[in-house]
Amino acid sequence: MNLIKTSVLNAIAVLVKMLTLLGINKVLAIYVGPSGYAALGQFQNAVQMITTFASASINTGVTKYTAEYYDDESKQHSIWRTAGTLALIGSIVSGALVAAFNKQLADWFLKDPALGGVFIWFAVGLVFFSFNTLLLAVLNGKKEIPRYVAANISGSLFALVITAVMAMQFGLYGALVALAIYQSLAFFVTVVICSKLNWFKLRHFVGRIDKDSALNLSKYAAMAFTSATCVPLSLILVRDHLGESFGWSAAGYWEAMWRLSAAYLMLITTTLSVYYLPRLSELKDKAAIRQELALGYKVIMPVTMAGGITLYLMRDVVIALLFTSEFSPMRELFALQMLGDTLKIGGWILAYLVLSKAMYKFYIAAEIIFSISFVGFTWLLSDFYGMQGVVMAYVVNYALYWLVMAVYTARFLKV
Repeated sequence: MNLIKTSVLNAIAVLVKMLTLLGINKVLAIYVGPSGYAALGQFQNAVQMITTFASASINTGVTKYTAEYYDDESKQHSIWRTAGTLALIGSIVSGALVAAFNKQLADWFLKDPALGGVFIWFAVGLVFFSFNTLLLAVLNGKKEIPRYVAANISGSLFALVITAVMAMQFGLYGALVALAIYQSLAFFVTVVICSKLNWFKLRHFVGRIDKDSALNLSKYAAMAFTSATCVPLSLILVRDHLGESFGWSAAGYWEAMWRLSAAYLMLITTTLSVYYLPRLSELKDKAAIRQELALGYKVIMPVTMAGGITLYLMRDVVIALLFTSEFSPMRELFALQMLGDTLKIGGWILAYLVLSKAMYKFYIAAEIIFSISFVGFTWLLSDFYGMQGVVMAYVVNYALYWLVMAVYTARFLKV
């Protein structure tokens, strides 16, 4: 399946996801407000970190090696079985720890120990959460794109229904619980979708851990652990700084801006993960890799820029549709945020080459350095430019990230 066909299928899933986000954003804007958005962002980053530890951080590796071993089912099964067993062990241990320390986690991430029950809900569904992401990684690696898209659509619809009902009934607490459980519930739909495929057998996902498979996956585990720790932690620190410096409503404006970026960039980011990671994993010839990257820049960058320009021009309409009048101050963040988004995607196209070839030392170093620099630039620039400082920091950080990725990958691709 080529880039265009993959992008079209992804576009269907993204369209559904964007429509569901339209509903979710509106419900949350009404029922939790700007400060509630900041709390949701903190919890979402906590979920990212915990689930990465729980799943043993090997899902990217599962996609890579499933694609690489496309003609060797025994090696695929060894990868899946090792990944599934590690995810099962990690989920049970992590779930027990989250449940035991729920109040402390709520106090640290949400500034309110009374919200500890949210982490209990999360802990209960952690095994299903981990196996849902594992099955999606296998579908991606097997290039079962229609089924992968169907599974993602079902997850989006679960998110909409559960978040809407819970937020309307229980306010912020309900919205947090919905965020904690919807992917766990989506697991059951993913299982139904996979059950019709001849490779889906329980024995392929739980059993003896293969030493070579574990070693191969460990490189991706190291990269994923780094990303899942550094990136969410940097966002938490930025959000804390904005909340303490400008008030939690201001932090909520930035969180709303960040979520909006994530929503319209989904078409791009899912194409990168669904098409580029398996495709670049397959390619060995450097000329073919350069050709694939060039195609990515020709197709993906214009789409990214067009999306950013459109959102900027329609920012008042977007705020009115997706949020409420309380969020109108975020309009001042649009221009630089859209520029930063474009620079981010420019760097990420090259970062997926780094991922696909398991250049883990460089990847880990880049994740740590640029997570720290984003926080540092935010602290520095927001002192001088207020809330504009955080989006300035975003632009500067990803401009440097793209430059570093370009220099490193050019050396790798040099004949």
